[in-house]
Amino acid sequence: MINLRTTSKKYSGNPGVQINTSPECIQEIPARRGFSISYGGKTLLSRIDPVAQGEKAAAGITLKERTLYLCPSPLYGYGLQLFLERLRNDAELKSSAVLCVEADENLFEISRKAIGECDVNKIALTKAVCPEQVCTFVRDSWGERAFRRVEVMRLSAGWQLFPELYGNIEAALKREIALEWGNAMTLIKLGRLYARNLIRNLVLLGESKNITDLDFGSSPVLALGAGPSLDFFLDKLFSALEMKIKKPGERRFKIICVDSALKALHERGIIPDLVVILESQHWNLKDFSGMKGLKIDAAIDLSALPASARVLEGRRFFFATAWTKLWLFTRLEEAGLLPKTFPPLGSVGLSAVAAALSAGSGPVLVAGLDFSYTQDAYHARSTPGQAEKENRQNRLTGIINAGAAFREGSFSALSETGKPVRSDPAMRNYRDLFEQEFGGNPRLFNIAAGAGLYLGVKTLTAEEALAVLNSAGTAAPPEEPSLSGEAFASPKPPEEPGDARKKQITGFIRRETETLEELKKMLSGEIPAENARMEELLDNADYLWAHFPDCAGTSNRDGGCIRPPCTDIGFLKRVRTEIDPFLKLWEMALGEIPTRL
Repeated sequence: MINLRTTSKKYSGNPGVQINTSPECIQEIPARRGFSISYGGKTLLSRIDPVAQGEKAAAGITLKERTLYLCPSPLYGYGLQLFLERLRNDAELKSSAVLCVEADENLFEISRKAIGECDVNKIALTKAVCPEQVCTFVRDSWGERAFRRVEVMRLSAGWQLFPELYGNIEAALKREIALEWGNAMTLIKLGRLYARNLIRNLVLLGESKNITDLDFGSSPVLALGAGPSLDFFLDKLFSALEMKIKKPGERRFKIICVDSALKALHERGIIPDLVVILESQHWNLKDFSGMKGLKIDAAIDLSALPASARVLEGRRFFFATAWTKLWLFTRLEEAGLLPKTFPPLGSVGLSAVAAALSAGSGPVLVAGLDFSYTQDAYHARSTPGQAEKENRQNRLTGIINAGAAFREGSFSALSETGKPVRSDPAMRNYRDLFEQEFGGNPRLFNIAAGAGLYLGVKTLTAEEALAVLNSAGTAAPPEEPSLSGEAFASPKPPEEPGDARKKQITGFIRRETETLEELKKMLSGEIPAENARMEELLDNADYLWAHFPDCAGTSNRDGGCIRPPCTDIGFLKRVRTEIDPFLKLWEMALGEIPTRL
């Protein structure tokens, strides 16, 4: 799977205890230096010397590099100037900054006037509408991966007006920073592979469709993951249906499954309408063992393993996942070659749900997306991982995998039906992301099977799910050959696309090749290396270096990846080593086009 995950968008928590926000409730009280504030009957600053109070608090804070200092309710900002001077006086602390947050409208105006003259590059002020809004503000102000940690600096008692909200903001910022650095580690490891896979899959676009062409109409859709609860769904729920469900043309609803669940369906003789393929690494081929030549449609990420995209011989529907901000995606879009883009959800199960929601207007029923496991089952029966575990069972090695079930970081949790299960931080994060992206969607339902975590959508019992599936009306005329005959035969070759499409893909590849060749000549000294042109070429060929440790997961205020300047010799040497392999890939892709178009 692509392990990158999107950032927070929604917040449903309690913002805290509300107080009277009328301006008449604010009382400015002269003090020895500065002013104290009484608001709603609460004194928020020292009545004796609020300036000394703020400066003492600011002086006691330990300074660290690449740290975001969260200052809730700064009020007059007493102590901020002293703290900013401490940051400016240390060259190693230039990467740190201060974020001031105010939840109250009237107090925000006081803070805005007080902080307006501070260094805008080192400090920023925002209203605390919700934690996700603050996270977005931080990304827009300083970019991604700008900080490594969050420290709270309380210069007044104003934070006590909304302690829960400010606490949630702190927690959200810490999660966001951890997520950004986790994404960066994934990009360092897999970023090059994503780009290579994209180039190899590009030649398939001429004989494939955009996922926007997938249309299920108003039919109900089953989106199936590969969790342990899938067995209950297939063995119990399906057996209770009073209709045939094995072939797409015989059932009243559609089935979308993740690639790892394909074998579980296949061994029960069930042909899904669509398989979602996201994984970029070679071990994904285990999911398709024995499946070559099956006429099953597939939704494929543009950066998925190319071999996986060529196993099944049904129709191909491509979608794209922007694993990082690249000008390559912009050029693909401008050339009319970029399929519909899904956010980086990190999990093939979440991508399957996104595909199901975009393919029609009917209800989507989810099963097998557990984000949890038991001591003896991580996936459903017949899935590659579970089958391998069962095959290894002997007198000395049982089916229970205690080392994995109780490894460091794993924890006990309750499923949506109250059953005790196991989970871990990664799975919990995907569950939270599911609720963030899809929670509350009126078209989305989760079939309770006892083993999955609560997903934030309405839960259906087996009987209620049957009612939804049976409400689709009569079965559609069979569109697929019979299971025992031609169902697994190779389809007819796709129609040859027109010359326009061929020129479109060929022209794009040639332009990319020319860019790399020019950059190569500059770096090799064959042509003069003009700095302006070098900078332009490096930006255009950002997929060469976006996975470098010092670049991965970064972004500036303009939305582009941050890289060293063209005067950095070490950086240029690293870029030069990337050019030849990518040039070879582009040339190989160009050579494949005539045989495919």
